[in-house]
Amino acid sequence: MQLADIGIIGNCQLSAHVTHAGSMEWACMPRFDSPPVFGALLDPDGGRFSIAPADRRVGVQRYLPNTNILETRFVCDDGAFRVLDFAPRFMQHDRSFRPTKLIRIVEPLSGTPRIRVLCDPVLGWSKKRPGREIGSHHIAFLGFDAHLRLTTDAPLTYLNDEPFALTDRMHFVLSWGQPVEEPLVPLCDRFLRETTRYWQTWVKHCAIPSVFQEEVIRAALTLKLHCFEDTGAIVAALTTSIPESPGSGRTWDYRYCWLRDTFYTLGALRLLGHFEEREGFLHYLLNVASSAPNLELAPLYGIDGKPCPPERTLENWVGYKGEGPVRVGNDAATHLQHDVFGEMVLALAPIFLDARFREAATPPVLDLVERLARRAIAVAGQPDAGIWEFRSRWRPQTFSTVMCWAAADRAARIARRFRPEHADELGAAANNIRNLILREAVDPKRNCLTADHGGTEVDAALLQAVTLNLLPADDPRLIATVECVRTDLDHGGWLRRYRTVDDFGIPAVAFTICTFWLVDALARIGRIEEARIVMERVRSIPSPLGLLSEDVDPTSGTMWGNYPQAYSHVGLIHGAFAVAPKWSEVG
Repeated sequence: MQLADIGIIGNCQLSAHVTHAGSMEWACMPRFDSPPVFGALLDPDGGRFSIAPADRRVGVQRYLPNTNILETRFVCDDGAFRVLDFAPRFMQHDRSFRPTKLIRIVEPLSGTPRIRVLCDPVLGWSKKRPGREIGSHHIAFLGFDAHLRLTTDAPLTYLNDEPFALTDRMHFVLSWGQPVEEPLVPLCDRFLRETTRYWQTWVKHCAIPSVFQEEVIRAALTLKLHCFEDTGAIVAALTTSIPESPGSGRTWDYRYCWLRDTFYTLGALRLLGHFEEREGFLHYLLNVASSAPNLELAPLYGIDGKPCPPERTLENWVGYKGEGPVRVGNDAATHLQHDVFGEMVLALAPIFLDARFREAATPPVLDLVERLARRAIAVAGQPDAGIWEFRSRWRPQTFSTVMCWAAADRAARIARRFRPEHADELGAAANNIRNLILREAVDPKRNCLTADHGGTEVDAALLQAVTLNLLPADDPRLIATVECVRTDLDHGGWLRRYRTVDDFGIPAVAFTICTFWLVDALARIGRIEEARIVMERVRSIPSPLGLLSEDVDPTSGTMWGNYPQAYSHVGLIHGAFAVAPKWSEVG
């Protein structure tokens, strides 16, 4: 099974991964960063909820149009049926209703297909099986922190993975906490109808480009599933420990919120025209900053705004395709990453530059922006782990310094409007940092920016110097940087992050978002047709559902890394808007 054979459902509270074989193989309850209830994605003995044909053949998956409702359709010798999977989400009593429930509806389409059903959860990372208490129409799983119950109108006798005939529609509701206490069929019908309406209405409120429309809609819906609505956090991915490539040992827990992703993610939401998610994320960031009075910011935080848990390895889990180790927590939270100050300033800048945020543009928030900028000025050019989170060999990273420049530059712009007495000082600091970059981080032979001060290699993050306007778009050093990144890091038409040896060797695959950074950079320097050609490569990935992972192997089109990856979809959204003709140009 490849990642492309897996769909995702969710409701901004919880999520689940469902394979084209009808098996729910990854679901954490009651929220993204909880231990798994189903974990077969990372270990065959990790628990699953399977609804499959008796002969175990695989099906064909699609999303109901413009929704996050997943359909898996099976055609067998004795008939056909489909499974609809979704997590309820809709507006109720003027509030978003997102219960901790997963719903599976099984419908016969023709003949009398024989199916198998097995609901086999685990007690989190222990992999122990819960006790079971059988009711008239439910199975209660015992030993969890809250009630976990499967309510169904299917005969409970059949739910043991033994074949039986599907003669009528069947409904399954797996609930965490409050169980189902009303008639099942009308409940599922209402939840399906209202959830369909919610997602289709949400998509209608999306701004989309004139090209790559289907890709952008799916990317937007996928990004929305990474929003933890209760706090406004947006996680990097909803999985842990899917390896970046076979045998790499690069298996990380991405179920947390990285500050480095904030600006680019908020930019994608701005392009889509979704204000509510932007506002929620900004509130989360303000909460994180207020919890660090000295602005000793970590690179990532939990979805509740608390520090990320320490990284640990689970020896009793074999890993995706046997490619361990399986990790929980992430030690990158202990790193110094000086770029976070720039990304925080860039993320908060719209509060002062976008009139819709006017009520949030308070003196304390302005103080915070200035303090963040001054921290960036103080650490500019100092060694850190950088955006790529090197676990050794810390050195002055050019991308980090560029982000420190961006913090000072944007803070100066804000000060000109709201605190002019500080504008010149911040502007002068921004110029000093830019001069530091041009003095210490430009290769004199190739005239391009380098990945680290005094180095000669490039990394893909340098492309953001173009989109951040470090220099004018026609500056020879920016153009040379784009060319050198494109040439040095090319991997079958996609881009690696870098080509140097890190803590685990040389990366063997392309990092998905880097290619979208290239699209953005090419468009910014006026090479729009080249950017469009590069953008077309997204369609070369065999991904029937349009979902993207962290990494891709261009030689096979196989996706690797945590899946789906929010940042990859953010990049797709930026890239599509960058290359799209104006609507007035297409009729």
